[in-house]
Amino acid sequence: MSAIDEEISAPGVEAEIGYLNGDSPVNRRFVAAGVEINTGQYAPHRVRIRNGRPFQDRLGFHSHGFRLVRRPSRITEFFDRTQVDAIYPGEVVEAVKELTGATRVVPMGWMIRTSGDLSKFQQKTVGYTHQGGVQPPAAEAHVDFAPDRARRLATMLYEKAVPGGPGFGRFIATSFWRTFSPPPQDWPLALCDGRSVEDSEGVNNTLVVVDSLPTPEVAVGPWPGEEQLPAASVFRYSPRHRWWYFPDMTRDEALLFKFHDSDHSTAWRAPHTAFHDMSRPDARVRESIEFRSVAYFE
Repeated sequence: MSAIDEEISAPGVEAEIGYLNGDSPVNRRFVAAGVEINTGQYAPHRVRIRNGRPFQDRLGFHSHGFRLVRRPSRITEFFDRTQVDAIYPGEVVEAVKELTGATRVVPMGWMIRTSGDLSKFQQKTVGYTHQGGVQPPAAEAHVDFAPDRARRLATMLYEKAVPGGPGFGRFIATSFWRTFSPPPQDWPLALCDGRSVEDSEGVNNTLVVVDSLPTPEVAVGPWPGEEQLPAASVFRYSPRHRWWYFPDMTRDEALLFKFHDSDHSTAWRAPHTAFHDMSRPDARVRESIEFRSVAYFE
């Protein structure tokens, strides 16, 4: 049996993943403190999500687009924003630099996500910046970077962080994802093997950061400057997609996965999503932290 055949036949769970449904004329994601909405229409598709634990030494960052690593953190309370801001960026930059071999890593910011009660995080905020806050799990198949905007965003970030720097060739935008609630979690993270996704797949979903969510009519109306805003890619269902997850993750583990690798000879992105794991009646609320950064090869 080939390696691919072994992976395809790996045991796992059956669960629903949200995919973009049909041809939505407007795809935007509006985010405010503790809440977010999509204007696109999504539908659940039941898929097999394979258990990556027996294959974790084989599932590689460049071969599949993601990698599970053991990386303990000195953070004692991830809901303590002051502590996270002071310690965590340095930890993540060090880890991403080591794991990618990049010459420089520029942090983009972090977000906590929880499947628990969000009411205390939903207070209206003036000048909401969509970083360092708390949001629900993102429950649709997506990648946080859109290919046609990735280099522009990476260049802007580099020029701001390294004015007059030597420049870069390759860059890799990543997420460093850690769950810090005890296992098993009710909404674990699923990752799609980048080799099972065609380069042509994906629809832009513009990110619009607001202080309060707009009405449905305003959300799909004209939005000046939309082409200059960041965008994610969202995906339609394909039976070719091969999904994985790592059950019972602990706070000493992390997933490093790709949003966009400018070297397309590798698995250059890994679609991902939260999914409700109904196979675990003992599941607990998921609490996780994701940290975005861009690794540069100067």
